Amino acid sequence: MKSLDVLGVRVEMPTSQPIVLLRERDGGRHVPIWIGAAEATAIAYAQEGVVPPRPLTHDLLVDVIAAVGRQLVTVRIDAVLEGVFHATLVLDDATEISSRTSDAVALALRTGAEIVASDEVLDEVGIESSDEEEDEVAKFKEFLDEVSPEDFEAPGEDPPAS
Repeated sequence: MKSLDVLGVRVEMPTSQPIVLLRERDGGRHVPIWIGAAEATAIAYAQEGVVPPRPLTHDLLVDVIAAVGRQLVTVRIDAVLEGVFHATLVLDDATEISSRTSDAVALALRTGAEIVASDEVLDEVGIESSDEEEDEVAKFKEFLDEVSPEDFEAPGEDPPAS
């Protein structure tokens, strides 16, 4: 298993589909994962340290895990089946829970859990980066510094309920 870092979320043009971009910590591969707008917002909130007045779904799940005396320690990206990423939440008592990868990433950011991927997943979907691509990553990071979670709300969509 290889450790991954979350670079952030962005909107892919022209489809306006959000993606979360992960990077292999000790390597040069990037993993783009297309996600929903709600998950993009949840990930952006966690990265920006936004604390809503009332818990959103991912915050609630973190609270539930803590209330039952457990801790999320690892998010494991296990496979990509028919273009869909599959992840597992691993708790401190070795309990494993199947999860959508986007939800797992949102939880990992809230708990400090490590995100890892199998070598098979990285071999299948990892994109090697070159110097030119590193420039793109720098531009992406600059974009992340300027983007806000509200940028991921669909037109006419209400903000998260409190």
